Amino acid sequence: MKTIRRYSRRAVALTATATLFLANTAFAAPKEGVKSKNMLDQWVIDGGWTMIPLILLLALVIFLLIFNATNLKQEKYCPAELKANLMQLMSECRVRSAIEMAASSPTYLGRLVAYALPNVDAMRPEDLGKDAIEDSIADFTTNERSTMMKYINMLALAGQVAPMLGLFGTVQGMVGAFAILAESGQADPTQLAGSISVALLTTFWGLIIAIIAIPCFFFQKGIANAREAECVNTLQEMVNTSINVVNAEAQLARIPEGLV
Repeated sequence: MKTIRRYSRRAVALTATATLFLANTAFAAPKEGVKSKNMLDQWVIDGGWTMIPLILLLALVIFLLIFNATNLKQEKYCPAELKANLMQLMSECRVRSAIEMAASSPTYLGRLVAYALPNVDAMRPEDLGKDAIEDSIADFTTNERSTMMKYINMLALAGQVAPMLGLFGTVQGMVGAFAILAESGQADPTQLAGSISVALLTTFWGLIIAIIAIPCFFFQKGIANAREAECVNTLQEMVNTSINVVNAEAQLARIPEGLV
């Protein structure tokens, strides 16, 4: 809970910073004699009530980026020290010790090893029951992937919803502009300005959110897949190492000492 609150505060702060930065860079100096608006009015408030869900969506995207980046750290998936220790144990065929060490680690690799290695079959020294181990790896990765991708997929959802909200605000603003034209019978810029602001600002912010969320979704998805593949490959390498150790003498027996 404390971690989530900390990430939420960071997301709000980054959202405010991004809002001010974009408004400052895109804001042009007003002409003389024209009453200027502050940046908050011109780039947020003038967008109407549709800006409320858009700003909340932007804060959610920033929160998800920070949260996912923290969860995808190397030490939470395949830490080098744990990998080396498990590899050493499996090179000595100490399967039970490897399971105990893995079970004490909350990492992805630790949980994967603790789930898969109990399927090692000492009655089959030629492959140590590798088929059953592969099946358990598939079951584990399938079950874990939904949890692992939960918050990453939310980035894709946010990136798809944001342009729709922006388009909704655009349609709302254009409907308001045409309603003013129908009532007044003339195009008075001062009367149309509010509706046009709604139409443009919501589209602007919807596209900004999508531009941030969609590429970051694919980037973090790629990292998650790479972390999972590294853990799976590590376990397979551990099992192959034990198989080679168990069958070392048999493999050497097939190799001739010399040629007659």
